Amino acid sequence: MIGLVMAGGKGTRMNLDGEKLLLKFKKPVILHVIDSLQNSNSFSKILAVTSCNSPKTKKLLEENDIEIFDTSGDGYVKDLNSALRTINDHVLVISGDLPLLDEEIIKKITNHFDPKKTWTSILVTNKFLTSLGLESDLSVNFDGQTCHYTGISLVNSGNISSLESLDENYIIMDDKRIAFNLNSKQDYDLLGTT
Repeated sequence: MIGLVMAGGKGTRMNLDGEKLLLKFKKPVILHVIDSLQNSNSFSKILAVTSCNSPKTKKLLEENDIEIFDTSGDGYVKDLNSALRTINDHVLVISGDLPLLDEEIIKKITNHFDPKKTWTSILVTNKFLTSLGLESDLSVNFDGQTCHYTGISLVNSGNISSLESLDENYIIMDDKRIAFNLNSKQDYDLLGTT
């Protein structure tokens, strides 16, 4: 399995001068994600998807010997699609802005991989997310409740021809290590209280 870290976004919702993934929570947030993947020993390779929107993040990753896949930076779906087109393997796609991630939750997620399913998104329930003081605008109704995407998916990339027409499966995992992604300045401020 390949760990694919999405690290090429602008982070525009944060209204920052710098790059979101370089925000520090003991160390830059992107390194929490990378270290969690590496420490889980679940991947044959870890690949960071970067773009012209994240030059300093790319530089930090290269300094830490992380393999880079550079994209056009035309948006999450286009960047992800261009990376997945080059991979014929099982993939954990993960957002680079999950500062509470650790190797234990990574192992738990990868244990849910089912090669018969092309795409499985990991969700948290709205009830759980709001109990943490967080909110998200990326929701889906599943299992009779409103749920939110975590930015984590298990993918059998060999089965993908296009990201537009996928049969998406879902798994709910109410865990703050994957619920807590940095989408706003308020999220980063809240992080200091965890």
